[in-house]
Amino acid sequence: MDLFEQEKEKKVEGRPLADRMRPRSLSEFIGQSKLMGPDSLVRRAIDSDRLFSMILWGPPGCGKTTLARLMARHTSSNFVHFSAVLAGVKQIREVIDEARRTRRIQRRATVLFVDEIHRFNKSQQDAFLHHVESGLITLIGATTENPSFEVIAPLLSRCRVIRLEALSKQELKTVVRRALADEQRGLGKLELDISPRALEHLVNLAGGDARAALNNLEMAALLVHDRQKGAAVIDIKDLEAALAAKAPRYDKSGDQHYNLISAFHKSLRGSDPDAALYWLARMLLAGEDPLYIARRMVRFASEDVGNADPHALQLALAAMEAFRFLGPPEGELALAQAAVYLATAPKSNTVYKAFGRVLQMARKTGSLPVPLHIRNAPTGLMKEMGYGKGYKYAHDYEGGFVAQDYLPGDLQGNYFYFPKNIGYEKIIKQRLDHWRSRMAASKKPSLKK
Repeated sequence: MDLFEQEKEKKVEGRPLADRMRPRSLSEFIGQSKLMGPDSLVRRAIDSDRLFSMILWGPPGCGKTTLARLMARHTSSNFVHFSAVLAGVKQIREVIDEARRTRRIQRRATVLFVDEIHRFNKSQQDAFLHHVESGLITLIGATTENPSFEVIAPLLSRCRVIRLEALSKQELKTVVRRALADEQRGLGKLELDISPRALEHLVNLAGGDARAALNNLEMAALLVHDRQKGAAVIDIKDLEAALAAKAPRYDKSGDQHYNLISAFHKSLRGSDPDAALYWLARMLLAGEDPLYIARRMVRFASEDVGNADPHALQLALAAMEAFRFLGPPEGELALAQAAVYLATAPKSNTVYKAFGRVLQMARKTGSLPVPLHIRNAPTGLMKEMGYGKGYKYAHDYEGGFVAQDYLPGDLQGNYFYFPKNIGYEKIIKQRLDHWRSRMAASKKPSLKK
């Protein structure tokens, strides 16, 4: 081995295992089988050297940066790679100027890969717009955040969003075994193996993140190797000794935040208290703001339970106040109680739908005048103008109801709220049906003999 080869080996060994084990070719790439299939859009674009502007969106460690690097190896374009964490508008302008020179002198297109593109602010993203549209650069962005929230709409419309998924357990196991066997870039020279139980625990901890799996494997492998030179097996105890407890991957401002709260909300709506408690626990363990969860339950009480159980709103508000009073962890039990109550309560979204209909009608019809008979008349002039004339005071009538119009003239006869025959709304429906029938009867012309 000459000095150059020795130096090259030192550089390889000095890098983290996850970086050393990055696939060098498309055949080594693991995961994203639907995305990288032979007839897929992305694979055809790579094989034909006709890349298009795209946003690679997926969780950490799913292969976004690796895929971009493989694109660079398979394209004849000038490939520029920089991170949104370090670059600003000045660096973007330099890349654009270089792209112009490359096209003019070398007749080559420029593919610009922007890692963590969600970290660019609006002005930085604006700087790409014209040049992506004109074809001067092909933009490939990578992000862990939902592009709908983090990438400006004009730029998003010029790029195709490519969704990458977290690696499956089986794919992660393949990644781990490959790293243990590879003597050139991996841990093969340490002659280590891993027990089935430890492997299962390792991939569970990684949560679909290949980088996390390899980093954790490297720490456990070094611990075992330092303790016992030569062939050895990484066991579950070795993993527990080498790794600190890892909280579930969660970003309170990112896509995972929206996914978990969505799962929680839909479990409540689906009347599944077990799933609701699970997603509640997941969010609390990950560090979600408990008051945010409480606010969502208050909304749920009105949106999805409504008048089917009016007590649901009171309980949701009480749970929020209980948490404020007790704090964690005691106050979390009040949230759990409210979650179970909401999940098992009768469901009705009729108030939510009625309010939506009313908003739509109000926007459509504009500022219709208030009927004169239900206007207030605090002055003599207003009384002379007919304000309040003919108003019937409901308490003066049997049952506290009198047939009388309250909507503007153009809207009279419209109904917006249709209660369901469930829970407390069943009682509301009976009352409303009776009142509406009396109202309809009052509208019929009387038959004179």
